[in-house]
Amino acid sequence: MPKSKVRKKDSSSTPVADRRTPVKAKSVGPSHPIYVVVMLGVMLIGLLWLVVNYLAGEQIPFMAELGAWNFAVGFSFIIVGLLMTMRWR
Repeated sequence: MPKSKVRKKDSSSTPVADRRTPVKAKSVGPSHPIYVVVMLGVMLIGLLWLVVNYLAGEQIPFMAELGAWNFAVGFSFIIVGLLMTMRWR
C-alpha cells in the first residue's frame, strides 16, 4: 500500500495571539441563609396553597371566589421558588 505524503509545516504561519485582555471574574460568595429560607418558604407556601385548596377550598370565601385560579396562584409560588434556586450559591 502506498504511503501518504507527509506535509511540511510552514514556519511563516504562527498562531495569532489572543487580542483580548483577560478579565478576572468577580468572586461571589455563598448566598445569605435568609435567601434559602425565603426560597424554601415560597415553595412551601405554594404547596400549602394547593393542599388547602383541595381539602377546604369551598369553605374559605376568597378561595371559593378564585375557583380554578387557585391552581395558578399555588403553582406561581412554586415556580418563583424554583426560579430562586438558580441564583442560590
